[in-house]
Formats: sequence, C-alpha cells, structure tokens
Amino acid sequence: MTVAQPDVTVVIGAYEAMPYLVECLASVEAQTIDPGRIEVIAVDDGSTDGTGECLEEFAERVAMPVTVIRQDNSGGPSGPRNVGLGKAGGRYVFFLDADDRLGPEALERMVAMADRNGTDVVLGRVEGVNRKPPGSMWGKTLERTDVFSSNIKFTLSAQKLFRREFLERHGMRFDESLWTGEDALFTMEAYLRADGVSVIADYTCYYLVGREDGKHVTKSGGYTLRFDSARALMNLIAAHVPAGERRDSLMHRPFVVTLLPQFGPKFLKDSEKVRRHKFELAKPLIEEFWTEGVAQRLRVDERLRMHLVAEQKPELLVPVVEFVKAKKQAAALLEKKGREVYLVYPYFRDASAGIPDRVYLAPVREARAFPGYREHSPTSVFRRAVRKARRVLKGRAVVAA
Repeated sequence: MTVAQPDVTVVIGAYEAMPYLVECLASVEAQTIDPGRIEVIAVDDGSTDGTGECLEEFAERVAMPVTVIRQDNSGGPSGPRNVGLGKAGGRYVFFLDADDRLGPEALERMVAMADRNGTDVVLGRVEGVNRKPPGSMWGKTLERTDVFSSNIKFTLSAQKLFRREFLERHGMRFDESLWTGEDALFTMEAYLRADGVSVIADYTCYYLVGREDGKHVTKSGGYTLRFDSARALMNLIAAHVPAGERRDSLMHRPFVVTLLPQFGPKFLKDSEKVRRHKFELAKPLIEEFWTEGVAQRLRVDERLRMHLVAEQKPELLVPVVEFVKAKKQAAALLEKKGREVYLVYPYFRDASAGIPDRVYLAPVREARAFPGYREHSPTSVFRRAVRKARRVLKGRAVVAA
C-alpha cells in the first residue's frame, strides 16, 4: 500500500526548549488540517532539560507521523533546520521554533493559500507574546505579491510556509556559518527566487513567544555577528538584483534593521575601541552599498547617523545619538512655500560640520506630520508645468506683437 504524500512537513528544531515546547507541540496537535496531511520532523539539538524526551513522548502519542532526531549540539538553529529539511517529505515545509506556537487554522489556511495561488512562499500573520514582532506587512491579505511590491522584506524570520520542491530545485539551505541572521538570508533568497508570495493578514497563524528566561536565540551574540549578518544579506541582494531603485528598496532593510542599531543608544555605552571597530566594520559595507537611493528611504535621524558613519566621523555621531536617545522632537524648518521640510537635528547648517542640507530633508512620510507641509503630487506638478508653459507662450506672444 502506498502512503500519500503529506501536504506539509513541520520542522521543529529544539534546544533547551522546556517548558515552552509543551505548548508548541500542543499547537501542532490542535491543527484543524487533517493529521494525515501533516508530518513532523523534530530535531533535538543536544538538549539536557528533557526536550528530547518530550518530543519522543509526543511522537508516541499523536495520530500524525512524527520523526524525532537527537543529535549533539550544533551551536545554532541552522543545523537542526537543515537536518529536518533534508528528511522532509511534504509538499510544503514550515519551520516552527520550539518556544513558539501555531494558531489552530494556520497550516490549513496557508496550504490552501499556496494551492489556490501557486505561490512558493506564504506568510501568516504573526502576533507577539511578550515580544513585539514586525507589523507593517499585515495591513491586507495578499493572494499574490512579491518582495518589491509589499513590506514583506521587513519579516525575514524562517517561520513561513515554503514549497519544498521550490527549495530543492534551488538547493536552498540555511547558512550554518552564520550565528545570527541565517533565517534572514534564507527567507530573502526565497522571496527573490519565488514565483509569487502570499500574505495572510486576517488570521493569526503564528505566536512569537518571548522567553522569560531571556534565552531566545536572536538576543544572543556579539556585535560582530550583526555585521556578518548584514554583509551576507547585502551580498545576497546585490547578487540577485542589479544596482538601481529595486536594489535600493531592499538594501533599506539591512541598513535599518541590522546595521543602524549598532549606531544607536548602545553606541553610547561602547568603549572607544569598540566604537572604532564598528566604524571599521561598517566602512566596506557603506562604500559598496550605501547610495542616495537608500539614504532617501530613511528617516532623517537614521540618514544622519548613517551619513556620519559613511564619513567616518564618530566624534559627531555621539551628540546625534544622544539627541535621538533623549527622544527629542527635532524642530521643523519649512522652505519653498512649505514644499520642503528640514528637521533641525544637531549640526544642521553648521559650516564646521559640513553636512549637506539634503541629509536633513524629511521624506514625505515624515514631513506629513508637520503643519504647513505642502506635499508634492502628480497633479500639482502637472499644474505647475501647465502654468509655466502658459507663461512661456504668453511671453512669446508679447514678443511677437
């Protein structure tokens, strides 16, 4: 008798996951999709707290097929995920962290979404429990989109539904040389290669749990690992997307999410040696990937900080970071009849600092918060062009007369 291929393989990499693993597994067992349509590949990555025993008890008890693999500790989440992916037999694969949990209808809804649209990646709405997950991508359910037409670049965690044939065709695996940001690299590559991405925004598919013991993997690791992560993601984007507006739109993410925090409030606590090292690590990344197109996508305080890093001016960066940390509202200077808003952060029009005015020019989304701002629109631009043309024609008529 042939065994039907499961619709989805749930890959759970687990290390020292108790007691959170109990609720995680309960959420898998509670899925509304038929148990025969799921398989679970659980990898215990050298736990000593009973995680392996909990997984084996689960495998013996539930109706769905569960494979438990116990191995020596690999040091990070990439190894267990790759082991699970290598054993997966489902049409789709979902990576579930052992301290998180699924919404009851998550797998049923995501599989149906992928089948309906033929998409290779499905994002399900994420809700935080003692954590604040990214939220800008959940405004609307999208049957089919891509990384350039939505905000999905701001959620690069691995907790997505992936078409397994798609992953195998491209030989995709998690980079085990990275100790942080490995999921961002994997997911961004999937976005870039995918034949369509779907977004479920009207149902919470995933609960991202903040551990009270503070042992969540994304909170660990030194600052050099963050630069490694940023470099890997920037190189990936550059390899897949030619220089220009589309690449800039994606580079926005590693600059703001990964690199910029190294030059935020924590920078004030760094020793002089660490500050110099951070500038050294940032220098080649900025020289290769920092463009005016990326700069214009940042808020003024973000752009100013990155500009000072690009110019290798740590002595000017400190007062700016202190200003940002104090959560002061920068004064607004409206010019050109309100069509331009400059935010007066430190060193604005200070000749000794030599920072160009354009660094302080607020982008539209930031400028809208200030009374008196007159937003440019295609209609207004067209009207000004028409008025100018009429003036030119009128002037010619006068000369001819």
